[in-house]
Amino acid sequence: MKISILCSAMLVMLACAPVCAQQPAPVKVEAGVIQGTWEDGLTVYRGIPFAAPPVGDLRWRPPQPAAKWDGVRQATKFASGPIQAWGSPAGKSEDCLYLNIWTPARSATDRIPVLVWIYGGGFNGGSTAEPVYSGEKLAGKGVVLVSIAYRVGQLGFMAHPELSNESPDHVSGNYGLLDMIAGLQWVQKNIAAFGGDPEKVTIFGESAGGISVSMLCVSPLAKGLFHGAISQSGGSFGPMRRTTYPGENMKRLSDAERAGRVYADSAGVSSIAQLRKIAADKLPAIRGLAWPVVDGYVIPDDQYRLYEAGTFNDTPILVGYNSDEGASFMPPKTPGEYIAGVETRYGPFAEGLLKAYPVAPNAVPKTARDLARDAAFGWHTWSWARLQSARGKSKAYFYYFDQHPDYPADSPKAGYGSPHGQDVAYVFRHLDPSNPQTTKTDHEISEAMATYWTNFARYGDPNGATVPEWPAFSEANPVVMHFRQTPHTGPVPSAGSLKILDAYFRWRRTSEGEAWAR
Repeated sequence: MKISILCSAMLVMLACAPVCAQQPAPVKVEAGVIQGTWEDGLTVYRGIPFAAPPVGDLRWRPPQPAAKWDGVRQATKFASGPIQAWGSPAGKSEDCLYLNIWTPARSATDRIPVLVWIYGGGFNGGSTAEPVYSGEKLAGKGVVLVSIAYRVGQLGFMAHPELSNESPDHVSGNYGLLDMIAGLQWVQKNIAAFGGDPEKVTIFGESAGGISVSMLCVSPLAKGLFHGAISQSGGSFGPMRRTTYPGENMKRLSDAERAGRVYADSAGVSSIAQLRKIAADKLPAIRGLAWPVVDGYVIPDDQYRLYEAGTFNDTPILVGYNSDEGASFMPPKTPGEYIAGVETRYGPFAEGLLKAYPVAPNAVPKTARDLARDAAFGWHTWSWARLQSARGKSKAYFYYFDQHPDYPADSPKAGYGSPHGQDVAYVFRHLDPSNPQTTKTDHEISEAMATYWTNFARYGDPNGATVPEWPAFSEANPVVMHFRQTPHTGPVPSAGSLKILDAYFRWRRTSEGEAWAR
């Protein structure tokens, strides 16, 4: 009998051995103990809660601490992405405030630099589970990679007078940004347990993620939570306006509250309490794009003016954008449509901008698309680098991503550059090896970008022995790193055109320009 029991126990142990060998020792975090997996020489944790589920009465409230749990929590699967109109690889749920970690550390004393990824999606979509964001290849270059989720759309960014009245800070609308801040607070408290260095945290993001990075750079609530900032196709330096455009997306709280009241009316309810009772997936779609607001609390004021005054979280920055961003955002189909759009948006500056960004007689070429690129991303990146170098103590590094095939003249893509979002796969080292258009230079650019990004996380400076020298940017030395076939330095793209656009944005901040935009 004893022999039989002993044999059975040994069989169980032998059967368990291969499975157990795939699991590292559990890790203690603030709320409890979690279990990850070993993958590709890293320890990986998915679906770690950093805040309480923002459901029920917690909908449209700042994130609250995650509840403590007993026992060992399995952190082996991505949590659902936030509720959104788009698809999400791991599904969608209002219970979405989770983060993921890829770490090369072998002990909690390793103190490895940390990169924290903030996804894009126009503040209306996104998920940490997107395959291109998988962190194993970037973490493999010697950093701890963290990706954090945040609420999007109406659940992440709806302002409303009733919500502002119930807030002790008398604000509403920036719940998604508060989620990011809560995630960064979690990192400060817990990342050392994963071998990360809480004193070397760099935030990075693309599109809405890059815009969020710039907003965190001026938020007093994020002070001390990060030590470097990387923005890919981001920045938010445009003035506020009631009728928004790409690059002028920010509203005052009062205007956002007005829009929130219209939204609540469209749901057929008369109170926030009633709106909270509607199932998240049954809420009506919001008109236009949900977006952060200048609330005087999370975002204190016009970001450009805050930088001019030296009121920002002064860390090194690495910022840039892609060469043909304008091709990705419903470019006008005809020259007439383009001209009319420029005249409507830019008013007295339309004539100068049409000369700086000319259209062809029978087509809308890249020269015209570049106005949309620069209004939404180029001017913001250029302004951010200039302001950081002039007003801050930390350095600014500026890049321009232009890696693409040289399309033949008879190709439908003739004259096209690098579209919005193309750079993400290069940074994460996730180029598609089965794509016949992927070349040796694509892999070289990807390796260089991943090296620059991880060097920046280590040193606050992208430079190192294996990559070309990248000078810091300043007005006196306006040098940009160009990623095209090779990493090499060059001038600011479309510098003369940017100066004309800059004059428009300066005018928009005058009383005349502000009155015109209303």
